[in-house]
Amino acid sequence: MKKAIVTGGAGFIGSNLVDELINQNIQVSIIDDLSTGHKENLNPKATFYNVDISKADPLRLQTIMEEADIVFHLAALARVQPSIEDPIPFNEVNINGTLNILWAAHKAGVKRVVYSASSSAYGETNILPTSETAPTNPLSPYGLQKYVGEQYCKMFSEVYGLDTVSLRYFNVYGEKMNFGGAYKKVIAVFIQQLQEGKKLTITNDGEQRRDFTYVGDVVNANILAATHPERLDGDVFNVGNGDNYSVNEVADMFGGEKVYGEKRIEPFETLADNAKIDLDLDWQPKGDLPTWVKNYLKNA
Repeated sequence: MKKAIVTGGAGFIGSNLVDELINQNIQVSIIDDLSTGHKENLNPKATFYNVDISKADPLRLQTIMEEADIVFHLAALARVQPSIEDPIPFNEVNINGTLNILWAAHKAGVKRVVYSASSSAYGETNILPTSETAPTNPLSPYGLQKYVGEQYCKMFSEVYGLDTVSLRYFNVYGEKMNFGGAYKKVIAVFIQQLQEGKKLTITNDGEQRRDFTYVGDVVNANILAATHPERLDGDVFNVGNGDNYSVNEVADMFGGEKVYGEKRIEPFETLADNAKIDLDLDWQPKGDLPTWVKNYLKNA
């Protein structure tokens, strides 16, 4: 891998990936429209293209991708609840944008696209830990859109010969988390509320459990998927920590008074089975949420 494209490279996970690629002396170009990403996340050693993937001229995307070995496709409108409240813009970015990226990558002769999928494809499941063979049952437009992206990747491998792979992330946390707008996740919400001296707000009863995955492990999974020597042909891999905590337990890690209120449609529990990615890509998570929170509070 000499040259890589990172869509969403100004975002949380994307910017962490860009930093690591540049640390490995890989030439990087970022495609991002800064709608949810931030200028301060842009690595100055990367080439930046301010482009909306859902509206971009396919020829421009193709030109940007010329001579790239790998496209890491992370650009998305993320988060479950906002997609329920307003599904159309999410569909434009998460499905139309993904199709635009895949078509441009195919036309540019890119070797592989590594697609950031989501564990939300599983929806509510009683199969725990959940393997990639579990039925998919998305509970939100976002979950469905990310799953359709996986299917597009697989189809592009079968029909057009573009090698692809999909990584289903489980609740990613870590440095550069988004603290603004509608896209904050629970850990970022708790950090912000703690900083502002507010009570920690918890949806439903707080007993819902999540598999929290450290962003550095997600970055490593992307690089292993990109550099795997064999074709992957649209294969799907879980990227989770393999353990989980209730939202109440996470709130207790931060301390402070809890308050309950808003009800949301969401899976009760997520828990990744990582056996496949361990076997095929030699990936194991190293992150530990309680340790990360403890260190964060110590250095805050």
